Amino acid sequence: MTTVRRRIPLNIWPAFVDATASLLMVVVFVLLLAILGHLVLSSALTDRDQALSQLNSRITKLAEILSLEQAETARLGKLLAVRTANLEQAETQIATQRLEIKDKETLLAERDATITQQTQTITEQLELIETLKIDIEALTALRDRIKLELEKEITEHEYVQQRLEEESALNITNLAQMELLNRQLEELRQQLSALSSALEVAEEDIAEKQTTINDLGTRLNTALANKAQMLQKYRSEFFGRLRDALSQYPDIRIDGDRFVFPSELLFESGSDRLGTDGKKQVQQLATTLKDIAQIIPEDIDWILRIDGHTDKRPILKSERFQSNWELSSARAISMVREMIKNNIPASRMAATGFAEHHPVDKGETEEAYARNRRIELKLTSR
Repeated sequence: MTTVRRRIPLNIWPAFVDATASLLMVVVFVLLLAILGHLVLSSALTDRDQALSQLNSRITKLAEILSLEQAETARLGKLLAVRTANLEQAETQIATQRLEIKDKETLLAERDATITQQTQTITEQLELIETLKIDIEALTALRDRIKLELEKEITEHEYVQQRLEEESALNITNLAQMELLNRQLEELRQQLSALSSALEVAEEDIAEKQTTINDLGTRLNTALANKAQMLQKYRSEFFGRLRDALSQYPDIRIDGDRFVFPSELLFESGSDRLGTDGKKQVQQLATTLKDIAQIIPEDIDWILRIDGHTDKRPILKSERFQSNWELSSARAISMVREMIKNNIPASRMAATGFAEHHPVDKGETEEAYARNRRIELKLTSR
């Protein structure tokens, strides 16, 4: 018996549908990726265009700033050239002024030498005048003595002549005596005339020398006045610098040609020992004085005078201080010693104590007493 197999028909449609669906999904997915990529790329390109636009704007601004900087650099270059020329001109003027200052210093030194020589000449002329005065006094005394002798001789001559006339005898001896007396009288008259001439010459010489002395004295006074003016200039500069250095102490003041320190800024009550602040102030004072001393000409014999003052109330007596005299003097000396420690020569300083005898305020209040307790500095000459 033959078995008949039934042929089952092949159905591919479901598989085709599945494949097509899968392919369609892939295509849709690819399209979505393409769309997303395009969107991302478009956004990136837009951002890049904006960034590029901003960059171009910044480049334009930087170009403008660079142009301005170049213009400013050119202007500064021109200004630098002008300033350089001005600086060279100023240096030339400074060099010229230095030469002028050097010439003036040389001229001043020559004037000082001339003044010294004139002073010596004046001294010699004064000595000569004193000698001439002594000689004139001697000549005057001799003239007076000769005049008395002459008057005596004339009186004797007249008496003898009268006797001879009364006797009316021409005695040869008497005539000889009379002749001798006449010759002696003539000689005395000649001597008196010579002495008078010598006295007149001596008086004229004295008058000429006195005129020369007056002229030299005037020139010497002018030179001394010039030196005093120079010292006043350096004193003003010294006080100005010292005031700037001690500007944090408003109680310190300038009174005329003196710089005034209240004692409380330097010393404790009843003591001559400088405190820490006092030593700092003295150090600043010494530094300022050394700077000024370098420009003061050597021919100006200057000193810094330090004066101590107290109020009128008596202090309690101690072994060290018996009165305000000792206290004021000791404070001035302490200032001098501290200045010496700061390399100020001792030969350029002087310490003086005035106690309470030169008050600046005669009141009897605490404020008046405080004003009178002070240390005064004065830049002066010997």
